Amino acid sequence: MADQNAELQRRLEDLDQELEEGDITQKGYQKRRTQLLSSFGFAGFPEPKGGLRLHSPDSSSHPSSDGHREASLAALNANHSPEARSPGSSVSPTNFPPQSPYGMAEPHPVTLLAPGGPMADQRPALMAHDSLFLNTAPPNDASTRSGTMVSRDYAFNPEQHAGYAGHAQQNQNQNQIPEQGGGYLEHAQQNPYDSRTGTLLDSQAYFQDFAGHQAYDNVAPGGEYGGPQRYSTGDAFSPTIAVAPPMLTASDMPPPAALEYQMPLEPREVPFAIHDPHDSNTPMSNFDNIAAVLRHRGRTTAKLPAYWVLDARGKEIASITWDKLAAKAEKVAQVIRDKSSLYRGDRVALIYRDAEVIDFAIALLGCFIAGVVAVPINELQDYQKLNLILTSTQAHLALTTDNNLKAFQRDITTQKLNWPKGVEWWKTNEFGSYHPKRKEDVPPLTVPDLAYIEFARAPTGDLRGVVLSHRTIMHQMACLSAIISTVPGNRPTDTFNNTLRDKNGRLIGGSASSEILLSYLDPRQGIGMILGVLLTVYGGHTTVWLENKAVDVPGLYAHLITKYKPTLMVADYPGLKRAVYNYQADPMTTRNFKKGMEPNFQTVKLCLVDTLTVDSEFNEILADRWLRPLRNTRAREIVAPMLCLPEHGGMVISIRDWLGGEERMGCPLKLDAGSDSDSEEEKEKEEDKPAPSNGFGSLLGGGTATTTEQRAKTELSEVLLDREALKTNEVVVVAIGSDVSKKASSEPGTVRVGAFGYPIPDATLTVVDPETGLLASPHSVGEIWVDSPSLSGGFWALPKHTEQIFHARPYKFESGEPTPTAIEPEFLRTGLLGTIIEGKIFVLGLYEDRIRQKVEWVEHGAEVAEHRYFFVQHIVFSIMKNVPKIFDCSAFDVFVNEEHLPIVVLESQAASTAPAANGGPPRQLDTALLDSLAERCMDVLMQEHHLRVYCVMITAPSALPRVFKNGRREIGNMLCRREFDLGNLPCVHVKFAVEHAVLNLPIGVDPIGGIWSPVASDSRADILAGADKQYSGIDRREVVIDDRTSTPLNNFSSITDLIQWRVARQPEELSYCTIDGRGKEGKGVTWKKFDTKVAAVAVYLKNKVKIRAGDHVVLMYTHSEDFVFAVHACINLGAIVIPIAPMDQNRLSEDVPAFLHLISDYSVKAVLVNQDVDHLLKLKPIAQHLKQSAHVLKVTVPGVYNTSKPPKQNNGLRDLGITMDPSWVQPGYPVIIWTYWTPDQRRIAVQLGHDTILGMCKVQKETCQMTSSRPVLGCVRSTTGLGFIHTCLMGIYIGTPTYLLSPVEFAQSPLSLFLILSRYKIKDTYATPQMLDHAMNVMPGKGFTLHELKNMMISAESRPRVDVFQKVRLHFAATGLDRTAINTVYSHVLNPMIASRSYMCIEPIELWLDTKAIRRGLVYPTDPGRDPKAILIQDSGMVPVSTQIAIVNPESRNLCSDGEYGEIWVDSEACVKSFYGSKDVFDVERFDGRTIEDPSIRYVRTGDLGFLHSVSRPIGPGGAQVDMQVLFVLGSIGETFEINGLSHFPMDIEASVERCHRNILPGGCAVFQAGGLVVVLVEVARKAYLASIVPVIVNAILNEHQIIVDIVAFVNKGDFPRSRLGEKQRGKILAGWVSRKMRTMAQFAIKDMDAAAMGPPGTSTSEQSSSGNGGSSTVQGVQQDNVYGDVHRASMTSFRSSSGPLGLGNGNGSSLRNVEPAPRILEQRELEDRSAMMMMPPPQQQQSTPMFAVEMPADERDRERDVDNDQTPTKSRQQQSQRISNPPGPSHGYELPDFDRFAIDGSPPPVGPKPGSSAGGGGGAGGGGYASGPPPPRLAPPPPPPQIRLPSVDGRESFDDWNTSSRGGGGGLHVVNSEGTDGGGNGGGLGDEDDDWTRDAYMSMNLAGTLGRGEGR
Repeated sequence: MADQNAELQRRLEDLDQELEEGDITQKGYQKRRTQLLSSFGFAGFPEPKGGLRLHSPDSSSHPSSDGHREASLAALNANHSPEARSPGSSVSPTNFPPQSPYGMAEPHPVTLLAPGGPMADQRPALMAHDSLFLNTAPPNDASTRSGTMVSRDYAFNPEQHAGYAGHAQQNQNQNQIPEQGGGYLEHAQQNPYDSRTGTLLDSQAYFQDFAGHQAYDNVAPGGEYGGPQRYSTGDAFSPTIAVAPPMLTASDMPPPAALEYQMPLEPREVPFAIHDPHDSNTPMSNFDNIAAVLRHRGRTTAKLPAYWVLDARGKEIASITWDKLAAKAEKVAQVIRDKSSLYRGDRVALIYRDAEVIDFAIALLGCFIAGVVAVPINELQDYQKLNLILTSTQAHLALTTDNNLKAFQRDITTQKLNWPKGVEWWKTNEFGSYHPKRKEDVPPLTVPDLAYIEFARAPTGDLRGVVLSHRTIMHQMACLSAIISTVPGNRPTDTFNNTLRDKNGRLIGGSASSEILLSYLDPRQGIGMILGVLLTVYGGHTTVWLENKAVDVPGLYAHLITKYKPTLMVADYPGLKRAVYNYQADPMTTRNFKKGMEPNFQTVKLCLVDTLTVDSEFNEILADRWLRPLRNTRAREIVAPMLCLPEHGGMVISIRDWLGGEERMGCPLKLDAGSDSDSEEEKEKEEDKPAPSNGFGSLLGGGTATTTEQRAKTELSEVLLDREALKTNEVVVVAIGSDVSKKASSEPGTVRVGAFGYPIPDATLTVVDPETGLLASPHSVGEIWVDSPSLSGGFWALPKHTEQIFHARPYKFESGEPTPTAIEPEFLRTGLLGTIIEGKIFVLGLYEDRIRQKVEWVEHGAEVAEHRYFFVQHIVFSIMKNVPKIFDCSAFDVFVNEEHLPIVVLESQAASTAPAANGGPPRQLDTALLDSLAERCMDVLMQEHHLRVYCVMITAPSALPRVFKNGRREIGNMLCRREFDLGNLPCVHVKFAVEHAVLNLPIGVDPIGGIWSPVASDSRADILAGADKQYSGIDRREVVIDDRTSTPLNNFSSITDLIQWRVARQPEELSYCTIDGRGKEGKGVTWKKFDTKVAAVAVYLKNKVKIRAGDHVVLMYTHSEDFVFAVHACINLGAIVIPIAPMDQNRLSEDVPAFLHLISDYSVKAVLVNQDVDHLLKLKPIAQHLKQSAHVLKVTVPGVYNTSKPPKQNNGLRDLGITMDPSWVQPGYPVIIWTYWTPDQRRIAVQLGHDTILGMCKVQKETCQMTSSRPVLGCVRSTTGLGFIHTCLMGIYIGTPTYLLSPVEFAQSPLSLFLILSRYKIKDTYATPQMLDHAMNVMPGKGFTLHELKNMMISAESRPRVDVFQKVRLHFAATGLDRTAINTVYSHVLNPMIASRSYMCIEPIELWLDTKAIRRGLVYPTDPGRDPKAILIQDSGMVPVSTQIAIVNPESRNLCSDGEYGEIWVDSEACVKSFYGSKDVFDVERFDGRTIEDPSIRYVRTGDLGFLHSVSRPIGPGGAQVDMQVLFVLGSIGETFEINGLSHFPMDIEASVERCHRNILPGGCAVFQAGGLVVVLVEVARKAYLASIVPVIVNAILNEHQIIVDIVAFVNKGDFPRSRLGEKQRGKILAGWVSRKMRTMAQFAIKDMDAAAMGPPGTSTSEQSSSGNGGSSTVQGVQQDNVYGDVHRASMTSFRSSSGPLGLGNGNGSSLRNVEPAPRILEQRELEDRSAMMMMPPPQQQQSTPMFAVEMPADERDRERDVDNDQTPTKSRQQQSQRISNPPGPSHGYELPDFDRFAIDGSPPPVGPKPGSSAGGGGGAGGGGYASGPPPPRLAPPPPPPQIRLPSVDGRESFDDWNTSSRGGGGGLHVVNSEGTDGGGNGGGLGDEDDDWTRDAYMSMNLAGTLGRGEGR
């Protein structure tokens, strides 16, 4: 419209010209412009507001920062998507430019006139005139903010820069916007730089040589600081998410509380232009950037000093004037331009020490002049940080000094590091100065948008670069200059008001002088650099910089202030406190520091304090007791805390100022007496005294302010807040202003908080709820979000973080609207929590420094849960004030198990082991003191804050991770948390208080009965109502045909008959052949020769050894043909074959006792060996060991016979008349005894009759489709199970050759096995996970082919290892091994193949199971993405031929429904029929499992838990889906334990522990219950700081399994009991624990247990000990009589399973104790103990040491051992004699244990007799073990010491020691020889001694051996 009126156009131009030349002020310009427009017909517009604007608090529009965000975001994505817009940008089909959020389709008239509005932009472009900073705003600046700083917008216009011409032309005619007048206004596209969002990313839209965008494609990983993890985990909404909070449903309106919010504070503005302090005629708007200002300084104030640099003693070490500074900077720029081949905008690293201020300033300014981007790097010693910065910024040039380079080179050499690649290093101190030939010969400035990138660490320790543009710097400088220039000075003045200004806005009182800054803050970053370098140049000030150590020298700081007469002091609290407290302690040192120079602070106008929180108490001391006594008359006025953002560029966002304009912020400036603050805080009204105007009154239209009000606005306000209200984020003001100091001492529950001031001019500031992103209410604590042109636009090369942190959008609810609406503009999230009171900012701390804790209570019958919030600094203050001996401390919370748990870390001298004198021994820690400190800390926080601390850790002084701040190290809170999570804190002591802190521990349906109780089972049945029952089909193959002869194999009654038939039908075919490790075949054995070989052995045995039918014969052979011959020879003679593996020389302590007990238990007639074993047994070590052990155990070793070379026979068995007696093939006749050895060396013996042998062969043949055309291979484990079947039976059964490879040969050369598989085209073979691991570790998977191998059966006795399949598949991929040939087989002692994956033709089926469901007995498949704690399991296959599986509730005997798990019951021809010789009714019942649904089927109970699961796979003809029912095995019932009625599998807990810390060895954890306590035993690689690993372990278990363990104990590497196959020896671990023989390094109690309830043992005599009280890291070995009496336990062990037999009192006798294999004694342990008894040391040498928390040096341990037992907490032994022999039993019919029985006066427990005595296995979670076996021969009765009862095969206790007489109602317990002769037989008869057993019996500890006093039978 205006362009149609030439007159209006001309007059507007004239007006603009006047403004540019400074003839009129901005106010005048706006006024005259409005008049002019109204005279031309625009009279309807309201008068625009200039300068400071009033903004109605109710108005919904907010000023944007200083530019158009959408355009910035568009530019941010310019390289990727031209259409990219931020969510808020409005893009119409006509391609309008994105509009301001306020500029709606019909712009408000005022916005047309705003400096960025369409009408205003009709001013002619002011290209010919000098602009303020860069160039004028682009025509379409959407900002509604009327001028910032000097009412100009700092736009960057590409047309003004040669490099951008192309873009400018593209933009020229791009968008046209229709105006009301019908014409079109041309608009260049919105410039993305016009904002604090101008970052590197925007620059990329203009020049592509910026390398930074390359990092954009690979966004930093999400786990880094800044992603959803920015503040804390587990919040309802991520604090950094950039979307609206969840929408309410349409029917839901926002709650009233959501409608109470404080709108963002409107920005204040600077009502005058900034002029050069040295020349009031030079407006600073003449300069576009700092480089231009520097040149001006070099010309105009050439000889004035720019810098003085002082050392730590206050001596001047360097100084420079402005001309020199400018010349040197020009030289640096010239060298960069001429020599570096860098482009404009490339990055250059600056590496200087803090004392090299001048060199640094020269280099920085040189970069500005050269047009490159400076990257200051401050931590020179942090090589990783240096490398990271150089790499991420792609800096190829580094500027430094000679000294730095030498030091850096030295460090790199000593640390053996590599120089950063591709970086050129220049020494700027050698460059000299720039001297142009002619005065005008200074190159023109061409600067990019970016000025520098400042790298700073986030609180979490992550390093991020913040980009700062030249425009942002100039905004900052103008803002700071305005604040500083209005500070009242101290100089005496005349009566003329020096605040008055002329018509051009200049001060009439003459030019203001420049300032002198005195600073010791780091000048290379943050506010130290902004003030010390940038502001110094901008204002031409002089900076005096001193090292921060100078402040520590008493009196020196005051002397320097007096000497240099600074007007501005730049400091921080730690430095000021040193100086002030030094003065308080000794004023005269300061006053007399230099003779003749009395301290005088008169010149100081402002003492700037860099801090995040204001220390009001110290501010008073600083002003009244340091500044005022040292002659500063305005002491209270000059203290000015600065709120800076060190993470986001370092700029100040709030400081006290005298600018005025706070009325325009749109918030109440006077605290309303009727608000949340108490009414008592109303102050007496002071009389209003007329005061001179502040200079703005008339312009602002307000009346004159009173002196009191004015002072209140500029003074530092402070408030007293209610501490309890703060916990709920509410702000309740108890006192404000001058009342605070009066009331602070008398109001106990309050917190004193000081204010910074109003936000800086031009800043829009708001308080937001960080969890929801909604605007906070006026009286609540929230996160401070700020937007200002003085702030950076984002991070370097972290677009997502930039978006989340620098471009956050708050939301608010409008009344009646269900969905929240976004607020403009976008804000920077400061991470600071605070509130706004009277317009001033109060900060309580960082978001990261806030601890939260959930509290729960019941209100009106409903449970209520809320969070309470605590600030770390308040906690630290309380601890430092109330707990003695604390050096420093920190606190943080960790998110574990869905709740926040507070952790306190203390540094104390008491935790230091540093020697008292140089070279002296390390000091021993006083654990009791440490424990009392931790206790006191917990008490103090509970009393003062009601904070329930979860854990207190104590370290030595200065041990916690620290961050550098202004040269000082402060504890880094989040760094502590990160190191805590990693278990790296150097803690020596830890104390938990879990009972109070942990709230959400789950409880089962039946906490007493456990998951198998009727109540729990019924609840599952209700959940799963209608589900099918779990049982498999059965394929009964009655007839098995021999493929060679078509003869039914089921006609044969024994394997011997089958041999004779093979001899008759195929006498000359190969039957057996041995292959050595080189692949060479031995001499083959034909069937005929096989017959004669067997006959020769049989004749030898019959005649020489006198073997008769029914004799027990041990076969100890290496894997060889001799073994096979001996087996069949014994079968032919009717002898009972007991194959066992040869003794291991390295494990004689296990093997010899096992061998001797076997001989004793079974009255073995002879031991048969081959040549190798014969030689082995004659070796001296073995022979002697055997002899001595036999003597101790009183066992007679039978004759050893070598069958390798029997007298030769030419006749077969039948020819010699050796035939089978018909009675031998009857079902109950034992033929072979398989003896299984558990990892604990306990034995389980099962008997095989001929029917079972043939049944196993049949199942194997039919399931694996084995034919005579493919040979069989026998290799490992040939004494039992599948190994025995493949070695001795299968070749005979199917009539094919059997190749034998010795396991010894395989161990030496695993390749030999695979070559045999390949060469002989073996189709089915057997392997174990251990042998495959060995093979894959030592040989490559190539050099042979495995195409023909169709079925590699990998046995798993329980849950299959999930990693085996993938490892084998990948390792042998090159050999052509089909992935469907790698098959798991579920092998059990009672059936070698219960389920198999063979020939299923699919890969393993994997399920992820919900842990919370599993512990309740349910199976709930889930997704690991959704549930990261899910457990991965693989199937064990389908049922084989002639086999049926049912999943049964072990207690009720009902079939389980789909969706729950139960005990696996098996009905199969391949099941063994009994434990060998057992007469125990429980064992018998185990082979007679009958379900309620179908009692006709007789099952064998495996004792393993699992479930059947149906899947469909497209493996049918033509890809048809085939339904399959597969078995999943979860683990043994005996290993599970129950807590609070929930069942847990130890292997899952152990897996969590083993992966939680790098020092925990793989497979180095055992979890068990003992005495009702959950114990975690951990094997660690390093001994140092075990206390720091404890919380990691406890948290891992709590987080993943919701259990709080009771004790964590550590053993050294190598001391963790493992079997020869690397399996955990759970029984041995438990026995060692209970008998106090476990060699633990440290033990830590987690729960606070009183002495009487404290659980098992302390450390062994060989370990260090230290005392302490319960609940801390120190556990005492207290008297154990009341193991179960702990009333403080947070989790209660179920009486079932872990604490007693499940079936107790259940008259149907289906107790779970019938579920596990027979118990076996840990024989080698007994032998050791027997030996120990023979040479027992005096009792005083044996000390039982308590648990302890701290590490001690080794030499301390030895000293510790000699402590008198009376001085340790374990002196419970003296009460041994007072024990009542038969205490009254509790109502449940069994007694509690008395651990004192283990040892008298600290001696180790002697162990009773083995054979014929009553000692038993350990009971487990579901009941007892089993005992079976024939009565062994009696031995002489030994003395009657207590005996150890040990766990059964699965680690559960046997209940064999319960007498029949004590069985109540038929469901009770029965005592047999629980020592379990190897098959678990009755051993001795039952005698009167059993009454003693009943008396002494106690509730079974899971995995714990029963203890008792057994007399010899």
